[in-house]
Amino acid sequence: MTEPVAVLIPAFDEVASVADVARRALEQLPWVIVVDDGSRDGTADQLRGLPVTLLRNPTNCGKADALWRGMQHALAAGASAVVTLDADGQHRPEDIPLLLWAHATHPDLIVVAARLQSRATAPLARYLANRVADFWISWTAGYPIPDSQSGFRLYPAAVLAKSSVAHDRARGFVFDSEILIEAAWSGVESIAVPVPALYPPAARPSHFRSVIDVARITRMVAGRLLKRGMYPQGLAQSMWRRARVAVAAPARLRSTTR
Repeated sequence: MTEPVAVLIPAFDEVASVADVARRALEQLPWVIVVDDGSRDGTADQLRGLPVTLLRNPTNCGKADALWRGMQHALAAGASAVVTLDADGQHRPEDIPLLLWAHATHPDLIVVAARLQSRATAPLARYLANRVADFWISWTAGYPIPDSQSGFRLYPAAVLAKSSVAHDRARGFVFDSEILIEAAWSGVESIAVPVPALYPPAARPSHFRSVIDVARITRMVAGRLLKRGMYPQGLAQSMWRRARVAVAAPARLRSTTR
């Protein structure tokens, strides 16, 4: 019997969108875990009646902690892989089959839903911040990563079981970047699956803070690079290697934009 894949949705003050995202995720996979990270707006109440596993933090512990708690719960329950996506509606649960397809083809790799389609729709500050982060994360990981900041991913259980990335509140969005680097240094890279960049006009402001979070990511990267003598080989490989992108998924797996 194939071991199950869990969908993990960290949520903080997502009352407007969490139920829709969870419901659509359940249409793709039957095991959905939502970590309510100390929401103050009734986020958890929106999930009543849905067959999800709800984990609640009494206070806001940050995205990294919410992801870590959900991942550890999934591993303890026997998950073979964990799909992560945000609760704000910027990821399409209907694209989960694309990640599962790539995972079936490359079971040892991290699969990243890379926002390579319609990138021009992204807010300028967000776009520039992501591109800067992509450069530094790719250098430190030692291979090109076309969207290092996408939180829509599939992690094989073996990668998560070995991870020792810090996940305290200050790590926030650093976690998503550092786990790619840690995996790469242990011999596990990622493969990108192109998906649209979605920025709904009515969406709440992103929890990602372009200046603070990029600064924290840069500080983490600097520490990692210094440990490797600035890792010139990694810079070269990130520049001359082609990004690994899975683009041949069957048409039936490609959903239309909602």
